[in-house]
Amino acid sequence: MSAGALRGATVLDVKGLVVAPGFIDLHSHGQTPENYRFKARDGVTTALEMEVGVSPVRAWYAEREGRALINFGATVGHIPARMAVLHDTGTFLPRDKGTGPADAAERRAVLELLGRGLDEGALGIGMGIAYVTEATRAEIFEVFQYAAERKVPIYAHMRNSGPVEPGAIDSLQEVLADAAASGAPLHIVHITSTGLRETGLCLEMIAGARRRGLDVTTEAYPYTAGMTDLSSAIFAEGWEKRQGGLGYGDLQWALTGERLTAESFARYRKQGGWVAIHSIPEEVVRTAMSNAMVMIASDGIMEEGKGHPRAAGTYARVLGRYVREQRVMSLMDALRKMTVMPADRLGMKSKGRLAVGADADITVFDPARVIDRATFEKPAQYSEGIPYVLVNGVLVVKDGQLSESVLPGRGQRR
Repeated sequence: MSAGALRGATVLDVKGLVVAPGFIDLHSHGQTPENYRFKARDGVTTALEMEVGVSPVRAWYAEREGRALINFGATVGHIPARMAVLHDTGTFLPRDKGTGPADAAERRAVLELLGRGLDEGALGIGMGIAYVTEATRAEIFEVFQYAAERKVPIYAHMRNSGPVEPGAIDSLQEVLADAAASGAPLHIVHITSTGLRETGLCLEMIAGARRRGLDVTTEAYPYTAGMTDLSSAIFAEGWEKRQGGLGYGDLQWALTGERLTAESFARYRKQGGWVAIHSIPEEVVRTAMSNAMVMIASDGIMEEGKGHPRAAGTYARVLGRYVREQRVMSLMDALRKMTVMPADRLGMKSKGRLAVGADADITVFDPARVIDRATFEKPAQYSEGIPYVLVNGVLVVKDGQLSESVLPGRGQRR
C-alpha cells in the first residue's frame, strides 16, 4: 500500500475499453509457440491441455519453461499412458493397439503412469474415452476411482455422441454414474459436439446432477463444427450414423479446405490428419452459449497455419458474435465463463479475477470492435479489438501487436 499517488513505468490509455482477467482456455491442444501467438491475440493468457493430456508430464513442462508467451499446463493423459503401455504407433491419438482391450496388468501399468504424472504436478487426469473404443466400462471406472483417491478431477471426452443409442445420453450416464459412485470431480468437454441435438437434454442432466451435489462441470466452443484426426476411432465403420446422419460432404479436410467424398475419405483416412466435422446446429451453439453453467473452451490446435478457426478466434467470437451481435448472454456472463469459472474448476485462486494478490494476467478489449477473423478456409487470422494483453504483468500484446521478444508464460501445476 502507498499513501501517495503512484505512477507506473508504462501507462496504457484504456478509456472506453473493458479491462478483464486474462481468459483461461481449459481445452487447448495447440501447445506450441505458433498456437500461443494466436491465443494471446484472442485474449487468452492461460492455455491448458486438459482433455487428451500428456505423458510423461515432467518432460512436457520442461520443454516449455522459459519459452512460452502465455501460461501453459496439462493433465496427465489416459490416452498417452494407454498408448505407451499398449505400444500404439500413433502420436497424438491412438491409431491401432491403443484402441484395443487392456488386460489387468496393462491397466495397472496405465494407472502407475497416471500416478507418476500427478506426482509431477499434472492438473488432473484427461480422458478421451471415444478414442479408446475397447476400453471397458470397468477400466474407465477404475480411472475414476483412482482420480477420487488422488483427489483430482477428470476431464472427459465421452464415449459416444449424437442421438443414436448408444449415443450421447448413454455416454453421459456412464460418466455421471462413475463420478457419483467414485466421488471424482468431473469436467465434460465440448458438450455440443458430443451432444449434438441432444445437447439441451445433456445440459438438463448435468444441471440435475449438480443440484444433487455432484461436482460436474462442462464447456463448449462457439462454432458449428468440431475437428479431430480422420484416422482416429471416431471414424470407424458406422460413423455417419453415430454423428447424427452426416455424409462425406459434411467433412472438410483442414490442409486444403476441400469437402470430402467417399474416395477422398478413404485416401485421407489411411494417412491421417485433421478434418472439420460440420455437425453442430447453430441453435445448439446458442443453447450452450446462453447456459450459465457452460464454460468457454476452444478445443483448438493450429499447425503451420492449418486447423480449425477455434484455435485463433474462440474468445473474440463469443464477445463479438454471441454477446454484442446476438445478445444471447450478457458481457459479464461471458467473462465469467472465460475467467473465474475455469479458474475455480482448476482450484486456482490467483487466476481468473482482478484482485490484490492475483496474478497479473489481464486482457483489455473494445466491446464495440472485438471480433474473430479466422474462418474454416483461412483459420490463421488473428482476432481484432483486443489491444492489450498482459501475462504475469508483462505486455504480450501492445496496441494490437504481439510482443514476441518476451516469454513470461509459466507452467501451471497442481
